[in-house]
Amino acid sequence: MAARGEGSTISRRALLIGGGAGVGLVVAWAVWPRSYAPNLPTAKDETLFNAWLKIGEDGTVTVAVPQAEHGQGVYTALPQILADELGADWRTIAVQPAPLNPLYANPLAADTLFEGAFDALPSPLRDGHARRSALMLTAGSTSVRAFEAPLRAAGAAARVLLCKAAAKRWSVDWQACATEAGFVTHGKQRLRFGELAASAAGGTPPDPLPLRAEAANRLAGQSLPRLDAPAKVDGSANFAGDIRLPDMVFAAIRQAPVGDAKLLSVDRAAAAKVRGMLSVVTNDGWVAAVASNWWAANRALDALAPSFTIRGSPINSDSIDAALDTALKGDGTRIWSQGDLAPVFKGARLVTAEYRAGLAVHAAIETMTATARFENGALELWLPTQAPGLARAAAAAALGIAESAVTVYPMLVGGSFGANLDHRAAQQAAVLARALKRPVQLTWSRREDLQHDRYRPPARARMAARLGANGQILGWQARIAAPATGRELAERLLATDPAARAMLALPGTGDRYAVAGARPFYRIPAYAIDHHPADIGVPTGHWRSGAHSYTAFFTECFIDELAHVARTEALSFRIAMLGGDARLARCLSTAASLGGWEGGVPGSGQGIACHSFRGSHIAVLAEAHIDDDRSVTVDRIVAAVDCGRHINPDLVRQQIEGGLIFGMAAATGAATGFSENRADARGLRDLGLPRLADTPDITVELIPSEADPGGVSELAVPAVAPAIANALQASTGSRLRALPLTVGTP
Repeated sequence: MAARGEGSTISRRALLIGGGAGVGLVVAWAVWPRSYAPNLPTAKDETLFNAWLKIGEDGTVTVAVPQAEHGQGVYTALPQILADELGADWRTIAVQPAPLNPLYANPLAADTLFEGAFDALPSPLRDGHARRSALMLTAGSTSVRAFEAPLRAAGAAARVLLCKAAAKRWSVDWQACATEAGFVTHGKQRLRFGELAASAAGGTPPDPLPLRAEAANRLAGQSLPRLDAPAKVDGSANFAGDIRLPDMVFAAIRQAPVGDAKLLSVDRAAAAKVRGMLSVVTNDGWVAAVASNWWAANRALDALAPSFTIRGSPINSDSIDAALDTALKGDGTRIWSQGDLAPVFKGARLVTAEYRAGLAVHAAIETMTATARFENGALELWLPTQAPGLARAAAAAALGIAESAVTVYPMLVGGSFGANLDHRAAQQAAVLARALKRPVQLTWSRREDLQHDRYRPPARARMAARLGANGQILGWQARIAAPATGRELAERLLATDPAARAMLALPGTGDRYAVAGARPFYRIPAYAIDHHPADIGVPTGHWRSGAHSYTAFFTECFIDELAHVARTEALSFRIAMLGGDARLARCLSTAASLGGWEGGVPGSGQGIACHSFRGSHIAVLAEAHIDDDRSVTVDRIVAAVDCGRHINPDLVRQQIEGGLIFGMAAATGAATGFSENRADARGLRDLGLPRLADTPDITVELIPSEADPGGVSELAVPAVAPAIANALQASTGSRLRALPLTVGTP
């Protein structure tokens, strides 16, 4: 049966893709259209209108938010969309995490995370599978882009039903009624939403739904106060570490090094001497100490002095570099191309350069944590997660129980940047709760969090280009060695999904995720982008902006080098190649004007870079220099942003400013080497993160636009590092081609 409002276009050919009828039948079952009912819980004084909102008798409008709030403001932006269409009073808006339901799936985020992993599936089938699997994901700057339409529709439907209920009481045409500040109005007549909710719900809204046409009294576009801010300021906001359950104990964990390693021995007698120590739980992959408080558990871990045996070749920085070099020397897979590059390069004098990016850590304020209670065969989990359905599946698989026996309570997230797509803490807490027969709160130490991160992958790029007589780029090639992180994410996160496993069993054809952002947005007649998969032996994962964080560095630094060879000023060189891309050109010219661009001349210490992705555009001008102690200092950052319509301009500005600092941290630190299968970073002090005193003067200009909203939370990250690198070139005359930027790096 087709889902309401959706047509079924599945063909026999589509069903029997890939590895034959067996794979086809698994995929067919997973993507066949279905309809789903709302399961948003209500109290006795609340009325459910649809999957997205309910209205209380007191007029409180509660909006279900299917995305994790980890500081990006999604608990404000998404309710603001619905409240605007409903005509609600912002002071009456409340937020509730959405329950697991296919209605809240985010296929757009699935496409971002698993980019290229399921190319054999046509887009409609990928979307259908994401919905059927209830893939509720927070990733890829997709929250507003994915949910603006359904939230507007939900608000419009409720508005119409409220107007119909009021019109019936007043004996007037419902289309003559309007909503404003939580009231339905008709001339001087007014009724509160709360008075009408019970009689309004259950009606049938018209098709198509009429959206609000009036321009006055709109909430969208206003910098409304964040709904999550007051509780975070006064400390009443609950994070996973705030959960307290009767008879609960606390656990700390030490895991085996990456690679082929297992637990060899522990000193239980020494741990037993730690005051508050209660129990030790071990398996091949980790040892956990359980105590009456977390500090005692962590001290007991040290006393346990766990030793691990490591088999196979050691993993260290040299082996990772060697794996990237080997991959780059081997055959790559062409991911994108345009024109015929061979005749353009044949016999030509090429400009070449090689760039590197190291492993980057997430280093969120909140380390990995989860609280679990296992009773009567049922598991409850309180945890920060960007994928609650996948966390539930992972925990169920760890205990060998049905997913229906697992309840997940998504918590506010203390940062993340992609880290909370990982569910090991949920699995470990579940195992501990069952073993101990009492609730357990597991928290990774900062050292453990850094040692067992799912790192932003390292990458190496060999760039080549041919310039014409007038300085135009005639041909461009980027050969990029990097782990196949998109496929790795799919294999890890979708391990319990039969259809996903069936698709992943088919031969791979490259990984677009690993080179995302490398396709030039400049007008170049012939280009080729190749991915060279590298097996580095270290798990990798999604990190704020993904591969764009290094591919933009490769592209925008190389563009500057080409401008230098062409003896052309770097800003003019870029704008000349953008062709008809007026939005990005405006970003560049705005940033240059606001920053007092001097042309990037030697000694100026100014650099510029730009990037487009997730439907948004940004240009960044940076001023930087090398201090006497040989450290990189960023003096100033100016950013011009075109991200389409602004739901809440303050949220946009906050995310851009935060992204600029995040990108600056990645440019100057936030990385780790490896020694003997362990990350070198042990604490935040090892990461060289910028402090308040290191924060440069920041200017952000939001360019007005009526385009659809684009992604914001990751937008500012990619262009910062190349802007700083280009500034250092102008300051010192030397080109740094490796992230993080370190003086002396060739």
